[in-house]
Amino acid sequence: MKPLFFFAFLLMAHFSFAQRDSALYGPTVVVHKDPRIDMLIKKQASINTATKKMYGRTMRGYRLMVVNTNKRDEAIAAKTKVYTAFPELKAYLVYQSPFFRLKAGNFQTRDEAVRYQKLMNAYFPKGVFIINDTIEVKPEKDDEESN
Repeated sequence: MKPLFFFAFLLMAHFSFAQRDSALYGPTVVVHKDPRIDMLIKKQASINTATKKMYGRTMRGYRLMVVNTNKRDEAIAAKTKVYTAFPELKAYLVYQSPFFRLKAGNFQTRDEAVRYQKLMNAYFPKGVFIINDTIEVKPEKDDEESN
């Protein structure tokens, strides 16, 4: 009796498989893909690569910590003051609960940061501090074209 149940169980297991051989059990589903999709994927990949080259270069460097406050309005006013007095610098306003931190500049050398620190101390009497940070670097192409 046990061998009969075992054989029946094996037979049921064989026929209960969800994926079957299409030649034995009938038609299959065929998907036709538009070849333009591959062209769009390649185009998007090239756009992503170009964007990353243009904006994505980073390295270790220095930034100036301008303001570290828990008052949002004070941080925004400081950012406006940085953009007004130093339009060549990029300002980064970051919220790390409960503080708003305003960092400015992308300096590769500490000497550059010290020079701007002395200039900014006149605008921010509480003090401007040099910090190590990951900075954005312009690609070499742009540097060569501007010369």
